[in-house]
Amino acid sequence: MVGVDQLGIWHDPALAEGLAWYREVAANRRPAKFRIAATIATALDPENADEDALWAELERLTPVFLSHWAESRSGGALPKTQPGPNLLTLTSTLARRMLSHCNFCAWNCRVDRGRGDRPGACKLASGARVSTYFHHTGEELFYRGTEGSGTIFFTSCNMRCAFCQNGDISTDKDRGEEVDARALAAMAWLLRHEGCHNINWVGGEVTIHLHAILEAIALLGSGFAPTPADRRRILGLKADRFPWFAELPGAASYDDGFNAPMLWNSNFFMTDEAMRLLRIVIDVWLPDFKFGPGRCAIDFARTPHYWQTVTRNIALLVEWGEDFTIRHLVMPGHVVCCTAPVLKWLAAHAPLAPVNVMAQYHPDNFCDPAGEKYLDRYAAIARLPTRAELTAAWRDASELGLRFEVASFEPQRRRRG
Repeated sequence: MVGVDQLGIWHDPALAEGLAWYREVAANRRPAKFRIAATIATALDPENADEDALWAELERLTPVFLSHWAESRSGGALPKTQPGPNLLTLTSTLARRMLSHCNFCAWNCRVDRGRGDRPGACKLASGARVSTYFHHTGEELFYRGTEGSGTIFFTSCNMRCAFCQNGDISTDKDRGEEVDARALAAMAWLLRHEGCHNINWVGGEVTIHLHAILEAIALLGSGFAPTPADRRRILGLKADRFPWFAELPGAASYDDGFNAPMLWNSNFFMTDEAMRLLRIVIDVWLPDFKFGPGRCAIDFARTPHYWQTVTRNIALLVEWGEDFTIRHLVMPGHVVCCTAPVLKWLAAHAPLAPVNVMAQYHPDNFCDPAGEKYLDRYAAIARLPTRAELTAAWRDASELGLRFEVASFEPQRRRRG
């Protein structure tokens, strides 16, 4: 197996500088963040402390975590995991508490999703639903590598994008199967042991499943390994049950423990509180930055405060020194109102981040004239972007000095073109 870090794309400075931590964890030369968090003991009993005390403890321990992370980035050894509650279990407990007044995403609906009698803005109660999980070979080359990105697809979403290309799972809250944290941990464990270069938490939208994901990651940081019963339970959701995905020795190990970079593949419409929890466990971030500062997010995704929320969260990644790449989907008729301001903002606030200026838009969901769900009010975006629109987007990215080529165009395509 050729590791993702052995691909020639790493000669590109945009990746070598912007995704250095991710590359090291993917190659198991460094422990993932969740492994570091598991070594930091907490003075609280998370199960019996009130929520304010838990947040205060997170505030106290975050600088400790950042110091340990800096040491690891410099080649320091991973400390031994301490017995009893730790920072990793603290983040999981906090997410579970947040579920009772849900403020995972920027709708901030404050619904007690644990009661089950009233769903949140995401249409969900407390259950997490997964559509499928598999070796994803359609992501950017630095994520899919040679063995695929270990993708776990969740259902439902907190946005209502009329053109969503995953509309079958984002608009149907009952799609897939309800799973618990142990099943999620088993999926991640298996994908990584089969050689996947990362664990790609994606949907729909992942933020609305934050409690289940953080609990699964906490399990992975506490020595979890799936039993035969766990494997049987998750087998039916796996989309690539092929014999060549054998378990590979050493593919998922650092210092004799499970290791995998955690990738947060999200619309980034989430709260500051969610960001603070994820900071402790996410190794590489993949924000989707679609809309400009005007009404487009409301008109085409029924999502207010989009620009303010997403720019704030991406600015946090820059401030925190995180590894991340940006996706921007070029939409027909929206180069001036969306693409141009998005790229201009990135050039001003995240100039070193790799950016994928995507040409993959096609009319889908409520925008597909041939589909049963088509609505006439979306006729303006019921077409492909033109070559002139795509060229204008890429020209803007180039003139702004953004690092977009390596993410937007496959290397072999550039050589052929």
